Amino acid sequence: MLPRIFLCSLLLFSPVCALAASVRETYKTAGDVKLTVDIDTPADWKPADKRPAIVFFFGGGWSKGTPESFKAQAEYFAKRGMVCLRPDYRVRGRQNVAPDKCVEDAISAMRWARANAGRLGIDPGRIVASGGSAGGHIAACTFFTEGVNARTDDKSVSPKPNAMVLYNPVLDMLAYYRAGQPFTGMSESVAKKISPAQMVKKDMPPTIIFVGSADSLYRQIKTFVEKGKKLGAPVVGDYTEGPGHGFFNRPQYFDDILAKTDAFLVRIGYLAPKSDGIDMPTASAKGKKGGQKGGSKGGGKKDSGSDSG
Repeated sequence: MLPRIFLCSLLLFSPVCALAASVRETYKTAGDVKLTVDIDTPADWKPADKRPAIVFFFGGGWSKGTPESFKAQAEYFAKRGMVCLRPDYRVRGRQNVAPDKCVEDAISAMRWARANAGRLGIDPGRIVASGGSAGGHIAACTFFTEGVNARTDDKSVSPKPNAMVLYNPVLDMLAYYRAGQPFTGMSESVAKKISPAQMVKKDMPPTIIFVGSADSLYRQIKTFVEKGKKLGAPVVGDYTEGPGHGFFNRPQYFDDILAKTDAFLVRIGYLAPKSDGIDMPTASAKGKKGGQKGGSKGGGKKDSGSDSG
């Protein structure tokens, strides 16, 4: 692999490097599977920086998906000054694993990001976990789940994020399990361990959760948010009227949800207010790996106390 600075110098006058340098590294080996992470950085990135970082986990029902699904968001937030990481992780369709192994890999990825913060130009106290659907689930689990660790992990390094941005995440895995979801090899006790809805707490980090009103997950997400707010947790829900699951990556909603994500990160002090000259991703990038089709565009509706955009 070419060193990051040398790779960027080779492409100094190309549009790619003008936006952000991108590299791929291996963060974990599980058996014979090498799990990689794609890293997007600002054009003026330096290893000695202490920038906020965001780790995007792709969705796909714990069965499929690739890091490409968050490429547009990663390139945008790299231009905004963040270090953006998109880890691959094991899924049922490729490695025949249950969701707890997906969670294990997410925890490993967060530990890797924090352990390598010094050379990646990351502030280890400002790392955001993010993801959509199953990816949102495992992102949430990096904070809530205890006792799911890879044997090779350095457990002295915390995997817990300092903030979370979750797009239509599964939060009540125990309900999924009890409804007969075919998670071969996973017990009810493990399902409970990776069910953030069972572990809502006041000291969770600043969190925003996006969901469409026609999503089958809408009720469990709203219940999670309301429970957290009653406890005094810094969690807000952003509810869009009309669309179903995966709407955040569809072109007609993309700009609005990205702007609200940006505003949330400004509000918690991870980004400066947006200035002119930073464009939204192109339409072709937005449409990649989007959610299910359908649903008419509706206005965003935030719960009381949300000022995320």
